[in-house]
Amino acid sequence: MNSPAHQALQYFLDVYCHNPTISKLQQDLVNRTATQASEEIEAIIQIYHQAIGLIDNEIWSTEINEMLIKQYQLLYQELEDLIASQDNDNRHKFIIVIPVADRPRHLHNCLQSLLMLCQSFCYGGYANQKFSKVAVIIADDSKEQANIAQHKAIANHFNAQGIETSYFGLEEQLHQLEKLTRSERQQLSNILGEINNVTFHKGSSLMRNITYLKLNELGKNTDNLLFYFIDSDQEFQIKLQSGGRDRELYAINYFYNLDRIFSQHKINILTGKVIGDPPVSPAVMAGTFLDDVIGFLQQMSERDPPASCQFHHQTSAIANDAAYHDMADLFGFKAARDAYPYQCLLSGKHNHADCFNDFATKLNQFFHGVHPTRISYFDIDTPSTDITPARTIYTGNYIFNHVGLKYFIPFARLKLRMAGPVLGRIIKSECKDRFVSANLPMLHKRTIEDIGESEFRPGINSTRATIDLSGEFERQFFGDVMLFTLEGLTSMGYPSKTVPQNIVKQQLETTVRDMRQRYAIKQQEIMQKLDRLKSMVNDENNWWHISTVVEPAMRHFLAFISNIEHNYDSTARSYELIDSEVNKNNRLEQMLQAILQYPADRQAWIDTLGAQKNH
Repeated sequence: MNSPAHQALQYFLDVYCHNPTISKLQQDLVNRTATQASEEIEAIIQIYHQAIGLIDNEIWSTEINEMLIKQYQLLYQELEDLIASQDNDNRHKFIIVIPVADRPRHLHNCLQSLLMLCQSFCYGGYANQKFSKVAVIIADDSKEQANIAQHKAIANHFNAQGIETSYFGLEEQLHQLEKLTRSERQQLSNILGEINNVTFHKGSSLMRNITYLKLNELGKNTDNLLFYFIDSDQEFQIKLQSGGRDRELYAINYFYNLDRIFSQHKINILTGKVIGDPPVSPAVMAGTFLDDVIGFLQQMSERDPPASCQFHHQTSAIANDAAYHDMADLFGFKAARDAYPYQCLLSGKHNHADCFNDFATKLNQFFHGVHPTRISYFDIDTPSTDITPARTIYTGNYIFNHVGLKYFIPFARLKLRMAGPVLGRIIKSECKDRFVSANLPMLHKRTIEDIGESEFRPGINSTRATIDLSGEFERQFFGDVMLFTLEGLTSMGYPSKTVPQNIVKQQLETTVRDMRQRYAIKQQEIMQKLDRLKSMVNDENNWWHISTVVEPAMRHFLAFISNIEHNYDSTARSYELIDSEVNKNNRLEQMLQAILQYPADRQAWIDTLGAQKNH
């Protein structure tokens, strides 16, 4: 056997030799000679593990250096070669599930990022033309046949690239459900949907629950298996601000860190977060974005259009976990008081008029979930292997073992938003310290770059002139009602303890009144801010009324204003839906019955999983 090169490890030990512990590891490596003896190789492997832990604490303390990141990746590749030479790799295997509906370009970008991650860090090694410990299931909920065909082709493409990729479409889903008895299907209708109505666009919650059945079968005879749910509009990268610009990097070995966390701690479920675009609906971001648009125009009104752009290197706190949210206080965060300055993304020589035009093209991306001024970035101060107690599931980034299959997505048939926070409250009430969060975020990209829109987004209807959020808005409002109703019920011991129906009903009615008052206050604030924005846009004293160079930008501003009015003024369909007595009473009755039925649903689910496992 040839001695390992140790080139990347030696490089890092030299770079960080000021650290006494690293200096000792450096000496240990020098004293080791890789021989045929497996215990000698194991000792070197342990040096790599120790060095990685120490370097993780050091690498973010300096200005981001892409050469350093490359060496970091090579360090992991050396480690994987050593582990493969032992032929006894018992680390976790990951099955990554990607629910998708009519989003072939998002899906391709997502899987391309996974391929880049695997090639960069090579977790689990590469043998027989595939990555040994990473597999993917594409859980397809698409309607359009052309998109279904593309999703299948994407699965085949990445299979050929070395990532074992399975396609789980409608035909496969029906086959999975046919394995259940008719009685089981009826008992699980709240979890899996109507027994005779399994079709496209079921919603991501139902899609996840059906996929759980497949995962339960796959995990029957497999140890050290972790299930990893991500969204199709996400990537395995981090986003940083460095040198006055945004940078996206493959700088985290997600699988290595997750394996270590699940191996070293008694946990069942872990959630990461998302960075980049917010994980929430534009229904609850209009106020913060209007603040920033107004702030941008105030700054721009004081600038000379042909002067060199000054919207770079602006001092601003990096957006916190809820800086984009109009009601951040509801979630325990302190609401941002000041507008966030816009960081111009143009490169090369350009002026303020160019910046103005470019910013304007981003305005209507807001209605597709983008918040151009409050982007979330990777937290460089928190090690990725540190865990903290969690209370919210990010359904686009959560990982669990076989025990975690018990926790299906609740109330799936209602198709409400906030399913992750609702599930998180239930898990927290029971799992305690076995439910954690870690600094392992996914990069969230709501839109496809060249079209500035999402390929498909339920509850949003777009025409050439108008973007209508009313469907998503209604799902968001009643999702908030469900979340904070559940928060009150779990404090009473639900779901482990039975809560009387009259108490549940009272909790729902109190919550819906309180939430409607909050939404009303925010609506008033939004319309006040919109009046201010219109005044600034239409003020003929501002230079953008004189310059013909920004005429296209003005059309974008007017379209943005029109879409805000369409979705948030007193006649908006959004508020009509949540104020309709028929719709409200129907929603509250649905939620009441779903909450009361949940304990029985869960017992039926656990029984079904056990029956599957014993077949």
